[in-house]
Amino acid sequence: MTSLYRLDAPAAAVAATFAAEAGDDPWTGDYVAPARPAPVVVSDGRGGSRRFLRPRLWGVPPPPLGDRPVTTVRNLESPFWIGTLRHAKLRCLIPATAFALWSGPASTRRQHWFSVPSQPLFAFAGIQRQSDDWPCFALLTTDANRLVGQYHPHGMPVILDPADHATWLSGEWRDAIALAKPFPGQLMIVGDAPPR
Repeated sequence: MTSLYRLDAPAAAVAATFAAEAGDDPWTGDYVAPARPAPVVVSDGRGGSRRFLRPRLWGVPPPPLGDRPVTTVRNLESPFWIGTLRHAKLRCLIPATAFALWSGPASTRRQHWFSVPSQPLFAFAGIQRQSDDWPCFALLTTDANRLVGQYHPHGMPVILDPADHATWLSGEWRDAIALAKPFPGQLMIVGDAPPR
């Protein structure tokens, strides 16, 4: 599953794209991997009328029997996640410019970078939680679309259409989780390196 993505835009550009207030977020653009910080877009919790860019670490605390931070959420029926998803204030947008998936056997794995040409900055559906040390996030995943499935059939991140950002951030939870579906593959491209 996805364990690497890029956000090649400074905080001000990210905030402008998602109609959010950047505050003093220092993000200048880079890669994001588990346990690294990245900006996410959060709502004020009052109908989503205000959005803010906030730094978070990638990886939420594990369930009671887990031993590693959770970076992706797939089973939306799990009691562990349902409580989080029902609270709009715990949902977030995760801005990105591309994400990586790998194919092939371990000894000859190849990296593939997926992006959305019509949205140089797009958003994954995410959830946020508070860890002992720092606020953190995880991204939702779903079935692979036809393009992604050619390289990595096990799944892909949930990419949200811009028209659905408000529903994800502040909508009723059943409407929000209905957005957890594959993004149309014909709107994406794949390459050996992230777009510049």
